[in-house]
Amino acid sequence: MRHPEFPLSAELIYLNHAAVAPWPKRTSTAVSKFAQQNTLYGSSCYLDWLQKETQLRVQLQTLLNAPDATDIALVKNTSEALSFVAYGLDWHSGDNIVSSNEEFPSNRIVWQSLSELGVEFREADLAQAATPEDALFALVDKQTRLITISSIQFASGLRLDIDRIGQFCQQNNILFCIDAIQSLGAVQFDVQKCQADFVMADGHKWMLGPEGLGVFYTSPASREKLKLTQYGWHMMDNTHNYENKPWSIHPTAQRFECGSPNTLGIHALSASLSLLLETGMETVEKQVLANARYLMAAIKSRPYLQLLTDETAKLQSGIVVFKHKQLSKEALYAHLQKNHVVCAMRGEGIRFSAHFYNSTQELDKAMLLIPD
Repeated sequence: MRHPEFPLSAELIYLNHAAVAPWPKRTSTAVSKFAQQNTLYGSSCYLDWLQKETQLRVQLQTLLNAPDATDIALVKNTSEALSFVAYGLDWHSGDNIVSSNEEFPSNRIVWQSLSELGVEFREADLAQAATPEDALFALVDKQTRLITISSIQFASGLRLDIDRIGQFCQQNNILFCIDAIQSLGAVQFDVQKCQADFVMADGHKWMLGPEGLGVFYTSPASREKLKLTQYGWHMMDNTHNYENKPWSIHPTAQRFECGSPNTLGIHALSASLSLLLETGMETVEKQVLANARYLMAAIKSRPYLQLLTDETAKLQSGIVVFKHKQLSKEALYAHLQKNHVVCAMRGEGIRFSAHFYNSTQELDKAMLLIPD
């Protein structure tokens, strides 16, 4: 039986939340209401829209356990926020950045582009040490300014111990940047506990929101280390005083929002987050991980399949990757797509990413559609 908030088309089995998620019913309703309001009244309700923007910041503060809602900036996507960090810091020739060899391009190419400034980007092989964290630490030296890492790797589901990395960074006076797009909305996240300086994520994956709107967290101290690379009316202090001469930079994270807010996206993401927060992230994480374990057990029980996700890892995620021992990943992916199993081809195999609302009946049906 379908979850009442996800009346997906009957033939679909949706296991692709690590890519682009379907919207909850309430999100579709919120967008429709906003569109109708705008059609009938234009911007007459703009003050209400500002209240919704404030509400979304508080929701994101809760999701990250940020100290204050003023630490939250609403950005277009993860890549934009990463660029704010990469081109906001004051680099010196000889500095280096430590990351991994498993990062999504967004958390790789922006740092590699700094080579023109004499900054080295170091990629740790996460499998070549006692722990993935140790692999990162082994590349650190006195010239390391930043460790940047995905909290959960998109192609393997590997979940790193970000609390341990954060403690290491604090002890060694290194900035810590987290691409949290595969964590937020799927597992509990505590930015204060992991002591991150910068955290970013788009809303269209596990947060169940639209593309084109994301979150950028900066700690107050780290925020002051970033020079601004975009300018506009919305990033000024006393934002709505349009005769603001001379002007000053907004004291909060709003300084990273140079222009008009994405009001449609704000209404949508706020509605999606309301479902996650009402459900409770502890409950969401418990079910996401239970579904992942269920899939891993089902995969292991079939002799013609090979589980690629490490089921023995201390920390688990909602991502499960496997391959067929006879069929190529391309052939298996095409077969699953033809049979309406929405998934992804990542790494060496097929990636399933079930959310909290997916039922074991759906998971069983997906597994039965895999040929032996």
